[in-house]
Amino acid sequence: MTIEDKKDEFSGIEKLMAVIENSEKHYDAEKIERAYLYAKALHEGQFRVSGEPYISHPIAVAEIVTSLGLDTDSICAAFLHDTVEDCPDKTNLDIIKNKFGEEVSLLVDGLTKMKAINVEDKEEANMENIRKMLLAMSKDIRVIFIKLCDRLHNMRTLGVKAEHKRRATALETMHVYAPLAHRLGMQRMKQELENLALSYLDPIGYAEVSTDIEKKYGLNQNFIENTRQYVSEKLEEYNINFSLEGRVKTVYSIYRKMFKQNKSFDEIYDFYAIRIIVDTELECYTALGIIHELFKSIPGRFKDYISTPKPNMYQSLHTTVIGRDGIPFEVQIRTREMHHIAEYGIAAHWKYKSGAKSKEDIDKKLSWIAKLIDTEDGAIDSEDFMHALKIDIFSDETFVFTPKGDVIALPQNSTLIDFAYAIHSQIGNRMVGAKINGMIAPIDRVPQTGEIVEIITSANAKGPSRDWLKIVKTSEARAKIRQWFKKEKRAENIKIGQAEIDRVISGYRVKPTEAQKTEIIYCAARKLGMADSEDLFNAVGYNGIAMTKVTSKLKGEYERIVKPEEQVLITDTDQVQTQKNKKIRSNSGIIVDGEYGCEVKFAKCCNPLPGDHIIGFITKGYGISIHKHDCPNVKAGLENPEYRERWAHTEWDTDSMTAAELSKTLYEVVLQIYAENDIMLLANITAALADMKVSLLSINTKKRTESEIIISLTVGCKNIDHYNSIMSRLKSINHVHSITRGFS
Repeated sequence: MTIEDKKDEFSGIEKLMAVIENSEKHYDAEKIERAYLYAKALHEGQFRVSGEPYISHPIAVAEIVTSLGLDTDSICAAFLHDTVEDCPDKTNLDIIKNKFGEEVSLLVDGLTKMKAINVEDKEEANMENIRKMLLAMSKDIRVIFIKLCDRLHNMRTLGVKAEHKRRATALETMHVYAPLAHRLGMQRMKQELENLALSYLDPIGYAEVSTDIEKKYGLNQNFIENTRQYVSEKLEEYNINFSLEGRVKTVYSIYRKMFKQNKSFDEIYDFYAIRIIVDTELECYTALGIIHELFKSIPGRFKDYISTPKPNMYQSLHTTVIGRDGIPFEVQIRTREMHHIAEYGIAAHWKYKSGAKSKEDIDKKLSWIAKLIDTEDGAIDSEDFMHALKIDIFSDETFVFTPKGDVIALPQNSTLIDFAYAIHSQIGNRMVGAKINGMIAPIDRVPQTGEIVEIITSANAKGPSRDWLKIVKTSEARAKIRQWFKKEKRAENIKIGQAEIDRVISGYRVKPTEAQKTEIIYCAARKLGMADSEDLFNAVGYNGIAMTKVTSKLKGEYERIVKPEEQVLITDTDQVQTQKNKKIRSNSGIIVDGEYGCEVKFAKCCNPLPGDHIIGFITKGYGISIHKHDCPNVKAGLENPEYRERWAHTEWDTDSMTAAELSKTLYEVVLQIYAENDIMLLANITAALADMKVSLLSINTKKRTESEIIISLTVGCKNIDHYNSIMSRLKSINHVHSITRGFS
């Protein structure tokens, strides 16, 4: 360790201990210091990829944990979170329990990866680690708080790692940890994780949006300050005690709207926002009235999360209005307590509250975690488990009312069957129909936010249908339906499961004998943790086990039991039909490195058209970003050795698309028209486009000089030839000086 490294470490721990000792919370500083010294001794001689002593990481994690206001045991666990995994020959959970207590030991256990898991691939191992973390989280929420702090510091220092490791870590952060932070209401943590992950997954897209933000903010840099001053003066007239903040939207949130919702940068209406923080709930609504009196509101852009809080405890009033300069901006209004919860989520209970009542509230709000673990444990493979996470935890919510006025939060696109099972298992099992706002509705209908749903039940109902498993969206409903079939229809399940397994085995090249078949099924059942073949048939029959697991085990036992010499190889004389390779049509119109059907998105920085020379950038998790070859971002990216390997050869798939199909496909292109300001100019331009049957998608004007303006048009083009004909027609219009292909 160099002298500089020692200085950095010393200043880090000294700064942290000073914060702890000066805090209003009652920390056990002696215990925290012991945990630091023990972790430092265990990690002695270990270094991070950057070359820093490894102890610098636990110190940084402990600092973030302290900033959340967590307790002594959480800070100790932050120091010790990697010791059992990285120093197994020096320590274990029993030693940590003896030195620091049972709670610290349990926290460290929940944070320790399951290296000894017997799984066949990394994806399965990763799923088991996430499942274990969620299980520990359901018992003690502090596990995930510390894990999020650990991930945040790793993301802040990710640049020193190899590119493939950066991409893998960033993708996991985007798909698991940022949504978890959101589900826990930790908005500040979520936003930083998202922005950091995006900067590694799509650095060109990240830079593009960042540049757009800087340009737009530069044009209206005084807007937020002027608006704050204007609003403050009005609020003071009503003697409201308030604080007022301003912000611009984050890079990731704009990126998501642009590429996921196919919006242009100019269509982001909540780019600017101000936040009004007051003392009471009544003052929230008073401030809302003042805002609507001062500015014109945009219809459909008001949300009341105070009367109907989000499941992650978030409460606030949101409205979007038009400022005095014609610029739209969002206004958020909340109390100080609501603001603490919005920033820190459930962690706010540790930072600002204490006591048994607080813990009971937390346990109640975390019931969804235990529910997920209980319903999904062991029943699905890694792909299905991650799908369940995305649907049950990470998707947006729909808020539906019961006839009594209770609010039920459901993942988006949930059906009325999901709603019934969310209320109670027996409601779902006895469901025979449903009403929405008093009108009979089909049970597979998707209710919308604000609708009142009534479930019609019958004591004589025969129970759920197997078809419901194909309809429901939530893992909770699916698990409850499976549970009913497991208990009530065992004989029927066995017949269905046996037929399904017979179908799998009958597909093998060499048919096993009856004795071999019996042995294959029995051994596969045992390896899947079941007592006998009937239990396996039953599980398959009620969809209690993923068929991918079953077929994998059956195949393994078949290859072991059926003698190798019996497994005759397929020869040219076998009845095998060979087909000529058929060209598969690309559903995106793009071929990437000779492959068809790749997921692509067209870069907003250059809007490529068929006929343009193009190139693709691999964004890992966000598809292939297609750019014009002469795009400035491409030039910069190709010169950067860090991104050189992420460029892919791409071409337009014109051969497999008919002329009729090509003529129907439209691509966005932006035209910058430099012209003399004339009263008929816009009318002439739009008339020319209409005459050519060209779709006009957006239009913006900007004053250039006293007599000149710039008109930015977004139009729909078929290809480069169509673009050239549009350019030629527009250039012929009076008062138009020049036209360039611009940026959206």
